[in-house]
Amino acid sequence: QVQLVESGGGLVQAGGSLRLSCAASGRTFAMYTMGWFRQAPGKEREFVATINWSGGNRYYADSVKGRFTISRDNAKNMVYLQMNSLKPEDTAVYYCAATIKWPPNYYSDDGYDYWGQGTQVTVSS
Repeated sequence: QVQLVESGGGLVQAGGSLRLSCAASGRTFAMYTMGWFRQAPGKEREFVATINWSGGNRYYADSVKGRFTISRDNAKNMVYLQMNSLKPEDTAVYYCAATIKWPPNYYSDDGYDYWGQGTQVTVSS
């Protein structure tokens, strides 16, 4: 069982930056694939980024590639999402997710077993 708690959301102007953090419980954190998803009002939850247990594999949605960076610190049981050059369309609730395996469907909700409660990111124009 893994419990996830996101933090770092807030209100930022377009072009600004935020860093989201996700704190995970459990001594097996280093074995988990971690992902970030987001859900905007009236839209389905969508994939943002994922990182494997070692950090050696990272994948991004096309909409955030080159602007967002996912990273992890296994010693601290933390995963991060550095978001730069933010746009109003990045406004959403951002969720941290985890799974023990490397899911072939890493871009889908179905690939993850554990979820945080979400943190709101609002980008003003």
